[in-house]
This record gives sequence, C-alpha cells and structure tokens, in this order.
Amino acid sequence: MENNLSKAERTRQFIIESTAGIFNTKGYAGTSLSDLTEATGLTKGSIYGNFGSKEEVALACFDYNLSKINRAVQQRLDQETSFHKKLLVYTQVYHSFNGISFPEGGCPILNTAVDADDTNNLLKDKAAKAILAWKKRLIDLLRGGIAAGEFKADVSPEQTALSMIALIEGGIMIAKVTNDPTSLVKILKTVELLITQLKT
Repeated sequence: MENNLSKAERTRQFIIESTAGIFNTKGYAGTSLSDLTEATGLTKGSIYGNFGSKEEVALACFDYNLSKINRAVQQRLDQETSFHKKLLVYTQVYHSFNGISFPEGGCPILNTAVDADDTNNLLKDKAAKAILAWKKRLIDLLRGGIAAGEFKADVSPEQTALSMIALIEGGIMIAKVTNDPTSLVKILKTVELLITQLKT
C-alpha cells in the first residue's frame, strides 16, 4: 500500500510517524518546532510545506496514535466469540499501555484531554470524539450481550460503558502520576469484576 502513496503523502506519513511520540509525551504546547525538525531531519520549510501549522501536525499525530490502539483492540476483538470476552479485551489491551501496541507516551486520549482541555479546542474535540466513539463501541457490545442472553437484562449499557472508561483512564492517570504500574493492575481487576458481574 505504501508504494501507492505519492512522494508528498509518504513525507507527510514520515513526519507523523516521527513526531507522534513527541506530541504524545510532551503535549502540544511542550512540543517545539525544533523537536519536529530534530526528529525528522527535515527543515522547518519542509515540515510546513506538508502541514499548514504545528497544530495540523499535532491533530494528524493524535489520529495516528489513536489508530494504533484501536487496531490493537480490534485485532483482539476479532479473536473472541463471546461478548463477555470481547469486553475483557479492553482490560487486556490497556494492561499493557506501556507496551508495543501503545504509542510512545501512553494513552493519547488521556494525554490530549489533560493537555488540551483549556488550551486547544481542536485537540480537545479530537479527544472528546475518541471517548464518545469508545463509549459507543462498549454500549454496542453490552447491548449485544444482553440480546444474546449473556448479560443481565437490567444492565445499563451507558452507565457500564462510562464506568469502564473512567476506571481505565483513571487507572492510567494514577499509574503515570505516581509512577506505580501496580495501581493500574488493581484498577483493571475492578473492571474485570464489573464485567463478570454483568453475566447472567
């Protein structure tokens, strides 16, 4: 597929792949133009010849980082047959948020939400849409599990989905800020317990 990309598209992709980890680690405000030129080996003119602004690079990097996580989740979801096990995929993937399936710097949703909540509306909007899309995927799985008779009929899909997201993202935040990965492990066990309690 890469061979079908034009030279300009390949350069854009190279810039995104080279700088995605920097934006995800340092944040939008903390990432300088010299960080971008150093990471890519390209000139300022070359970077801005492919992107209109630093913000445009940051937005593309967010999409790239998020797609890495979504791909890792989807690959595991495709391997599972029950709705219960599909929900547990989220605890398995986020268990390894410092691993290879995750972008450098950790969870881009959490990082971007914290970094851009009051400073960059476009990035904030990206993070919000990512959470809403995640919530929708979880609600669909929960509704599917209820319809299949796997989950109790009185389960609230929206409340459960929001609780899962809050626990997972909160767990990552606590683990990062305290530099204690075991905090996330404990919180993910709570998510697993929540999922198990849904079963009929």
